[in-house]
Amino acid sequence: MIHFVVLSTVRSSDSNGCDRLVGDDVLDCDILIRDVQIVDGSGSEPQRGDVAVANGRVQAVGDLRTHSTKEIVEGDGKALSPGFIDVHTHDDIYVIRFPEMLPKLSQGVTTVIVGNCGISAAPTQLTNGLAAPMNLLGEAPSFQYSTFAEYVAGLTAAQPALNVAALVGHTSLRNNHMDRLDRAATTEEIFAMRAQLSEALDNGALGLSTGLAYQSANSASTEEVLALCEPLAQANAIYTTHMRTEAERILDAMQEAFLVGNHAKVPVVISHLKCYGVDNWGRSNEVLNSLDTASSKQTIGWDCYPYAASSTVLDPRQIDERVAIVVTWSTPHPEMAGKTLAQISQTWGVTQIEAARRLQPAGAIYHSMSEDDVRAILRHSGTMIGSDGLPNDSFPHPRLWGTFPRVLGRYSREQKLFSLGEAVRRMTSLPAQRFGLTNRGWIRAGYSADLVLFDPNTVSDAATFEDPKQPAIGIDAVWVNGVLSYQGQKCTARAGKFLARSSH
Repeated sequence: MIHFVVLSTVRSSDSNGCDRLVGDDVLDCDILIRDVQIVDGSGSEPQRGDVAVANGRVQAVGDLRTHSTKEIVEGDGKALSPGFIDVHTHDDIYVIRFPEMLPKLSQGVTTVIVGNCGISAAPTQLTNGLAAPMNLLGEAPSFQYSTFAEYVAGLTAAQPALNVAALVGHTSLRNNHMDRLDRAATTEEIFAMRAQLSEALDNGALGLSTGLAYQSANSASTEEVLALCEPLAQANAIYTTHMRTEAERILDAMQEAFLVGNHAKVPVVISHLKCYGVDNWGRSNEVLNSLDTASSKQTIGWDCYPYAASSTVLDPRQIDERVAIVVTWSTPHPEMAGKTLAQISQTWGVTQIEAARRLQPAGAIYHSMSEDDVRAILRHSGTMIGSDGLPNDSFPHPRLWGTFPRVLGRYSREQKLFSLGEAVRRMTSLPAQRFGLTNRGWIRAGYSADLVLFDPNTVSDAATFEDPKQPAIGIDAVWVNGVLSYQGQKCTARAGKFLARSSH
């Protein structure tokens, strides 16, 4: 429990818009968060001190006991860090429909990046209907944004509780301009896609994402992706990719991603890095070595979620009876959500592949990764954290609610893969740097006051595979743009905003 003390005093304002006590020469602030372990986002260990907030920004950091303030928050020695940045989400439509964003806010997330894996809410016309995996974002009527500017307007009108930055999805563009998606785009179709991408970049999109592993984009040639990415460099934009495969040919898929970045002269981010499938277990060091080599020549980033199970659409091509597969939703058979594919196939008296076909369209959790590989990838200093949560699933993967406290609790405090300061860096300043989110990701004077107060001794994920919709333990308070937005497991304000791509 944190304690708030509201002070009532007569005030005037200085030329910077900061209040001063009348007759007092001590700089005043709106909020003084006192006696905290400041984990500033740099990777350094916590430093005991205070943080002052004024006008939505961090005003000062250090020993601020002489500061005057409207409100004091007694931190009682708990940790205060920058708000966490979830670099890999599918919250595009959910953040508008449910702007309180409790699955993320309750973890200390203050910024989400949407539009990943080639699927985005905008710009979309649904020329080919709702092609999978676009259905992970919502049902067809929810895709209301034919331009990126319309999406920004819809997002702003919704007044979300946290900040949103957005990528444009390659599959969404393909779906807008192609008569079918099982082929490469023509030159004319690529020009049409580029025009929509340019509109999005003009209105603040971060860049382009691809989901080349999915059937709706797998037929896209490398040349199609290269051509589509060519406008990114001039806009100072970024390319992110759910690669063609994360299984046996993962190194080839990585080389394609590196090629795209080199050709377009833009940074590359590889999404949800993993060694997928039993036959691919144990290759994490090989994969990381390839990334290190490429990173010495070009700007490469990657994210990872802290679980040895993935979650996406239920794809009969991915059925492997050696691993557990749990159905998260099914349109024709919603009653099967939460059951394993093995249980369903036994009930129906069919093979697992046939059961998967009958459940279509559907989603699933695949327990298809090695914990040792997950740990190795998490341990690497270049790894960012992204939840890849699917908020519309009726029985979601626990990463939707548990990713960030799980990193702090299980992997930092308990397993000691990295220090608390290093854990926070991977979730704050590193993603801010990779995605060009200026003035965020650090606790520094002048930076936006996206802040999380948590107990480093108890913070942990409560969401489990059996009971996935559970808020984190140990998150005491979250401020978004200087406004207290989460306390007592409730959203207390909606102060988020759209974050446009930086022009610098």
